[in-house]
Amino acid sequence: MAWPLEGGGGSVPVGRRAWEEAGAGAAARVLERPQVQVVLEGRAPGDVAAFVAGMVLRAWRFVAHRTRGTPGLERVTVLVDDPAACREAWEGVEAGVRGCVFARDLVAEPANHLTTRSFAKRLEGLAEFGIEVEVWGRKRLTRAGFGALLAVGGGSASPPRLVVLRWRGGFEAPPVVFVGKGLVFDTGGISIKPAKGMESMRADMAGAAACAGALLALALRRSPAPAMAVLAIAENATGAESYRPGDVLRTASGRTVEVVDTDAEGRLVLADALHHAVTALRPRVVVDAATLTGAVVTALGHHRAGLFGNDAALLAALAAAGEEAGEHLWPMPIGARHREDLRSDIADIRQCMPAGLRFQPDASHAAAFLETFVGEATPWAHLDIAGVDTRDKEDALGPAGPTGFGVRLLDRLVAAQYEEPPEPVGGRP
Repeated sequence: MAWPLEGGGGSVPVGRRAWEEAGAGAAARVLERPQVQVVLEGRAPGDVAAFVAGMVLRAWRFVAHRTRGTPGLERVTVLVDDPAACREAWEGVEAGVRGCVFARDLVAEPANHLTTRSFAKRLEGLAEFGIEVEVWGRKRLTRAGFGALLAVGGGSASPPRLVVLRWRGGFEAPPVVFVGKGLVFDTGGISIKPAKGMESMRADMAGAAACAGALLALALRRSPAPAMAVLAIAENATGAESYRPGDVLRTASGRTVEVVDTDAEGRLVLADALHHAVTALRPRVVVDAATLTGAVVTALGHHRAGLFGNDAALLAALAAAGEEAGEHLWPMPIGARHREDLRSDIADIRQCMPAGLRFQPDASHAAAFLETFVGEATPWAHLDIAGVDTRDKEDALGPAGPTGFGVRLLDRLVAAQYEEPPEPVGGRP
């Protein structure tokens, strides 16, 4: 089937996002056809690349566990004026698209298939692309004192993992570090969630998937920027070794934490991962991504992710990258009162406010908690992606299900800000 892009001049919207949506719209019309031909003669190479990106994102399907074949779009032939220029333009966006699809595939996997062990195994496959992969098991985590991550994963038969990914880039410099929450399933632990909607908790590792997808994107396009990802992987289940509300945990930083709600587990695993990122990796900047709170969904719905942090320049760069990638952010506060609310009578800090209290700013409380484990010296941002990690129904760039939110945003951040060596302290000699 040949599918020409009708109209010229002002009849087709301009801009990268508009061309992606035009491509997605084209794909939506032919999803059950295995092959199509698209005529884009007279279009600029960048517009062609964006159009094809939209087609790929919209045509994505997760069919790994279907026992019967499902029709789908498998091959697209694009007719253009200058194939070489269009191919070069496509190579500039393909990496981000592939990273996004990789993240979607991970998030779509059910928890009985994507266990903590199999998640780590999937990540080990990134070595094929030049990414170094280091997996920490329970014994190493115990020796290193990762008490929060171990506690969250203690009730599961599938033990926790810390996975560190490294892309060395093309110059020597402190790495850009992404930190991801990787809860392969979240029952809520002893503070168990209601049954309604619990099946969606297989997506509670979307932050880790986004960070891994971003590293893949950097590797595929051979980014010169050194970058790393620290992924805290666990299953928050119930069992004889489950941690409890009222427990006091000693984290990798040495700080003690009073547990209030075992369903606020994400900030605990991130506390250990962020401490490791800041102290062991000596990063240029740190950005964490996590499906962390329902409060951010109450505030922002399913339209934007919450943006928190301690560095105005980094926050502005992330917001700009999000606008360019179509993965929108909204700045949220961390105030003195949010920090005060986390004071504990029996530990250095408490994890959250007690459950059941109305009108609590839990997203800001969670960010204030994480800030404690980063400190002031490292530029840091926190993306609360709850509400945008999956979509309930199809939209312009994909079917219902995982979105891969964060992959292209983080890739754009690095491309725009960190692909030149940092200047020496005091400026150039």
